[in-house]
Amino acid sequence: MRPVDSVEMAEDAESFDFKVMLDKHNLALHPVSIDTLWANITHFCNQACSHCHVNGSPDRTEYMNRDVIDQCLAILVDHDCCKTLDITGGAPELHPDFDYLVVQARKLKKHVIVRHNLTITVDGDPRTGDWKGYLPEFFAENEVEVLASLPHYDEEITDRIRGTGVFKKSIDGIRRLNAQGYGNVDTGLVLNIVYNHGGPLLPSDRSYLEDRFKDELMSKYGLTFNRLFTVTNMPINRFSSQLKQSGTYNNYIRSLVGAFSDEAAKGVVCRSLISVSYDGQIYDCDFNQMLGIPIICQEQMTVFNFNHEALISRDIRFASHCFGCTAGGGSS
Repeated sequence: MRPVDSVEMAEDAESFDFKVMLDKHNLALHPVSIDTLWANITHFCNQACSHCHVNGSPDRTEYMNRDVIDQCLAILVDHDCCKTLDITGGAPELHPDFDYLVVQARKLKKHVIVRHNLTITVDGDPRTGDWKGYLPEFFAENEVEVLASLPHYDEEITDRIRGTGVFKKSIDGIRRLNAQGYGNVDTGLVLNIVYNHGGPLLPSDRSYLEDRFKDELMSKYGLTFNRLFTVTNMPINRFSSQLKQSGTYNNYIRSLVGAFSDEAAKGVVCRSLISVSYDGQIYDCDFNQMLGIPIICQEQMTVFNFNHEALISRDIRFASHCFGCTAGGGSS
């Protein structure tokens, strides 16, 4: 006899099928551009957050080698349409070639985004002890857009998700960025905060949360930022395991399916970017990367056989986790 959760999953198979939902809404989601190269350069991180779809932690050892990094830069050189390099991890700043990658991309006049966890400037490298307090100044000198994750404006909630003391370190991290001019509309140095939410959010909810974050951080700590991006927690890796252990995985997927939005679906990021893994494989997005769902044209695509025309004409590979990007107002 199959366990109950397997029976429920079988019964929900069609309702969890993202392609079925697209057909139901007469939507055909094809690539429209490759504006952004989204590079995951390491899974190594100084934190091990409960919602992390990468399973990043201090125990991970994956690093993008210099050959792959240089090939990513070569793609940026050869393709003017790819205007943005979005660097993520793990904690990307812990990669030994992180500074090199940022500087070279800026020399190419590409817009650089770094997905920053705020505590790295305080903690430094947990393996080598290398100081990372220079990063806010380095970001400012290179006009990097900082996309900083902060689970909540409440200390207790943040520490529950990320570990004791993380909130205070995060506040210190924002303060250091503010000191360089980040979050000030007059400087042009952009600091956006990322908030991970355990379910779909409507645009009105997102607007309310941004106002709350700004009010709380300013009134209590005198801190500023530009925008709040809300990202739905993806049922992948660590968060997926938590859902399954608590027996709420199917209910969580159902909540995402029930909040499906046509408009959010039309704006999914996989239509305008590609994701590169540490080993140079190419994916539709960072989420597909973590699930091992690669882009396949005539052959599996990597940075070494990069083919812009084939990528633009490819079929994006969808699965049930894609409901996370199309629920409510979608992920920012």
